[in-house]
Amino acid sequence: MNFQKIFNQQPETEASAPGRVNLLGEHTDYNDGFVLPTAIPQKTTVQLAFSSDEKHHFYSENLDEIVSILEINHTPSGFASYIFGCIQVLEQKGYTIPPINLYVQSLVPMGSGLSSSAALEVSTLKALRQLLNIPINDVEIAQLAQQAEIHYAGVQCGIMDQMASSLADTEHMLFLDTRTLEQRVLPLPSDAEILVIDSGAPRSLASSGYNQRRAECEEAARSLNVKALRDITDASAVEDLPEPLKRRARHVVRENNRVLEVLQGVSSQRFGELMNASHASLRDDYEVSVPALDTLVDILQKTPGVLGARLTGAGFGGACVALVSGQGKASAYANQVIEAYKQAGYRGQILVPETLD
Repeated sequence: MNFQKIFNQQPETEASAPGRVNLLGEHTDYNDGFVLPTAIPQKTTVQLAFSSDEKHHFYSENLDEIVSILEINHTPSGFASYIFGCIQVLEQKGYTIPPINLYVQSLVPMGSGLSSSAALEVSTLKALRQLLNIPINDVEIAQLAQQAEIHYAGVQCGIMDQMASSLADTEHMLFLDTRTLEQRVLPLPSDAEILVIDSGAPRSLASSGYNQRRAECEEAARSLNVKALRDITDASAVEDLPEPLKRRARHVVRENNRVLEVLQGVSSQRFGELMNASHASLRDDYEVSVPALDTLVDILQKTPGVLGARLTGAGFGGACVALVSGQGKASAYANQVIEAYKQAGYRGQILVPETLD
């Protein structure tokens, strides 16, 4: 990072936040449901200092782009919208945010479903907390980050991504009840390893069917006379709903139950089976997969030693996560899968184990 070169001053504070991979619990968070993410090694880092003029200045090293803002009511586009949203939600809570210079560098892959936006929001808010001594904790950081994404980036997201980016680590799974915000730290399977591969199919949630899926779930909950689909525990209770509400609700109910089964303790073999079932549900009932993801997941699931695989993130492109048998073997599995994926006509990239410099 070269804050001095861009802003002609030294940064006054710095904060980082990781991306995340979701092992189970997809499209359940905005239904008050249960999720099971873990952090990935790649992080987003934000450096801050007070600005010498009346403007906010945001610089993205990845994009080599600077955005300057004077009119506080003007929401910028692109990466700056997330940062601007963080400033706005803090202002709305009564905190005065003076003009700042902000430099962001991210190793979290963008468009891969690994929460690059949440990592940017959380690192921005944590840096502002440090710079201005704002008395907010990590859960409040996640809640503010969620509001920034909803109101200023146009994604009607749940809170899983922000909670994972704010609280999770790479050594554990984070069980989260998104209604109560109850959290439990669970060990990752000791006899298995996580593998994450980018399918090469990029997506943007704001322009995908993400918001539509949320609206369909809310309509299904109203039809069932419950606050949220989290309140339905038996998938047979949704069978009288019209299409596509029936399939949307069926996925959410079954996905919640898959997460709760893991919470009670399962073998890595069973964990993999639940991941496989999750992908089938996301593909057939929730309809958020794409051919590249299905091909990659199919290759993974047919590879000896892979216990289970599924798309991760909201879908519509992005990455897949797999659970592979043994420790220290994920790279070997990944190389084998990437070669088969290439022969199928696609180009992928290994993300975990980390391959970025």
